[in-house]
Amino acid sequence: MEGPARAGRGAPRRSGCGRARDPRPRGAAGAVVTPKSARARTGQRLLAAFREAGAVEVAPDVLLPAETLLELYGEDIRARAYVTDDPIRGEVMLRPDFTVPVVQMHMAGGAEPARYCYLGEVFRKQDHGDTRPEKPRDNEYLQVGYEAFSRDTARADAEVFALFHRLLAPFGLTATLGDMALIDAAIAALPLSEPRRAALAHHIWRPGRFDRLLVRFSLPGTTRNLAPAGKTPWTGLRTQAEMAARIARMDDDAGQPPLSPAAVDRLHALLAVACPADRAVAELQALGQPALAPAIDRLAERLAHLARAGIAPGSLRFDASHGRGTMEYYDGMTFTFIAPARPDWPPVASGGRYDRLTAELGRGAAIPAVGGIIRPGLVAEMEGAC
Repeated sequence: MEGPARAGRGAPRRSGCGRARDPRPRGAAGAVVTPKSARARTGQRLLAAFREAGAVEVAPDVLLPAETLLELYGEDIRARAYVTDDPIRGEVMLRPDFTVPVVQMHMAGGAEPARYCYLGEVFRKQDHGDTRPEKPRDNEYLQVGYEAFSRDTARADAEVFALFHRLLAPFGLTATLGDMALIDAAIAALPLSEPRRAALAHHIWRPGRFDRLLVRFSLPGTTRNLAPAGKTPWTGLRTQAEMAARIARMDDDAGQPPLSPAAVDRLHALLAVACPADRAVAELQALGQPALAPAIDRLAERLAHLARAGIAPGSLRFDASHGRGTMEYYDGMTFTFIAPARPDWPPVASGGRYDRLTAELGRGAAIPAVGGIIRPGLVAEMEGAC
């Protein structure tokens, strides 16, 4: 982002500097600790700004059915969420984010277009391992968010991003845009079997696994000597029919031709695009990949809407790989706002488009949607900094 702009109505206020002594409490190694009351006040101001933008405030449950989250994310979600059992409701999870319950609420009967906002705590396991890290991240923290359901997708993308841009303008953050639709289109165009394309698409958000799959799909298949169904005893929870189907898929995969180096290079060339956003369309078109054309056209339309909203695309970054490590379930525009002076912080704000999620939670009845969240605790810390 460019230098501080005048904050709009409802935007966070910056505290003055020049004090002889910072009176805020300090934790280990003298680190400033922002009181929960300050975080809550900042969250309420941001929530008020979202309401002024036309959103209806909602308050989703803190305990969510584990079954829904497991269907969406698979067993990997257990490594990030807090899971417990209820004698009536069965397995439940402490809310890891707001988007899923807000989408469920809307798909159950909300009219469109619609705007929602919320403020509350989310719970995520941040640090893994047996020892406490030197700089542990919060496992419980406030989120304030805004979600828009509208079929005018390019305009809604620009609306949400421009709102976040205005609220965060006083803090000199770095704003980055991405677009998962570009990667989806590139994967769909790969000369692979449908199961292999589905595997790559499933692991877009896990770059390590994604890269290992690319390597494996680029090598000749390996036939495994597996006992035929019915000729050996079975153990475990899968049925014999499930195991037979799995063996058949493995046999079919072993006979697939390897992915060509040229196809891998085309995908890597896309993922390497990183530039000021006003150059993104030209750089993507220069790749000469026809499959990307619809997504590039939507990106151009989105940037035009942002320019009309007074946001110079040249002041933003574009990264084709943006969000691959952290933004599970997004399938279109993604964005983050980062504090460049605090590389140890997570994004101050993040969000994106998640049309496919509405289809999954709506049992096929999709409604285009885009939204994002801000961490009031980080904003409160910036407000109090000199």
